[in-house]
Amino acid sequence: MEETRHIPVLLDEAIAALDLQKGDTAVDATLGGGGHTRAIFSRVQTGGRVVAFDADERAIGRFRESVEADAGLREAMEKGSLTAVRENFSRIAETLRSLGIGEVDAIVADFGFSSDQLDDAERGFSFRSDGPLDMRLDGRTETTAAEIVNGWDVEELAKIFREYGDESKAWKIANAIVTRRASKPFSRTVELAETVSGCFSEFERRKMAIHPATKVFQAIRIAVNGEMSAIETFLWEGVRMLRRGGRIAVITFHSGEDALVKRLFAEMERGCVCPADFPKCVCGHVPLIRTLSPKFVVPSRDEIAANPRARSAKLRTAEKV
Repeated sequence: MEETRHIPVLLDEAIAALDLQKGDTAVDATLGGGGHTRAIFSRVQTGGRVVAFDADERAIGRFRESVEADAGLREAMEKGSLTAVRENFSRIAETLRSLGIGEVDAIVADFGFSSDQLDDAERGFSFRSDGPLDMRLDGRTETTAAEIVNGWDVEELAKIFREYGDESKAWKIANAIVTRRASKPFSRTVELAETVSGCFSEFERRKMAIHPATKVFQAIRIAVNGEMSAIETFLWEGVRMLRRGGRIAVITFHSGEDALVKRLFAEMERGCVCPADFPKCVCGHVPLIRTLSPKFVVPSRDEIAANPRARSAKLRTAEKV
């Protein structure tokens, strides 16, 4: 199996925000290339424990294979102080409890897809190389990108392009897809990318900083993997698993993800929800967290220059109260 090509984003900023201590129990909810996991593990030793989640069996396999070349990590895996679990992060609570963990000190999650996944044409995530229209992060997922592109009606397609991709030409692209599939169903990534690109004039394409199909591929990927609902479940369950004073750091890559994290953090931070004219609180609602910065943190210019895929990343952090 090839070594990871993924470069962790906002690594130093996320690790600093977690305020890790020796002996802490921490979770990397999105293992990917293992960059955040390794950094966390080095900071909680000795006596600490790290559990890493990833629904992608290839990411788990690649990490376990890389651990074999590192005596310290190999011993940690054998002893159980480092654990890699093939599971969606939305199942964080039940998975941790099955491992005998009742609460944790820190959680990090990077909601971007890794370079290993994007650069593997056979996964179908990329519009730059020809591959099957798959886009499943977890091979156990039933729905593929081809089923969505060929089976959803124009209204459903336009909705996800608009809501998950911020695509201004959502309707035009959805109609073009429905028209094209009537004569020949889509099966390859290049077919879809060409159809989407055809919805933009040559002048528009020259002005664009990204490939014309970027937002549509992103939207379909999110729909295939149920990413938005998984993120919402993960954030509620993850915060509940934090001990008091524990911290969570979340990295997002598009406006829909960031808006969801911002909204959920605001809900968790809110205290009394009684109407303003009530003489005293009867709801009993108390804050779960406090946010640690008034705004998100973004990568430095140096990081973006070294890793252009970091350009849209945003980090938000909170502490359990």
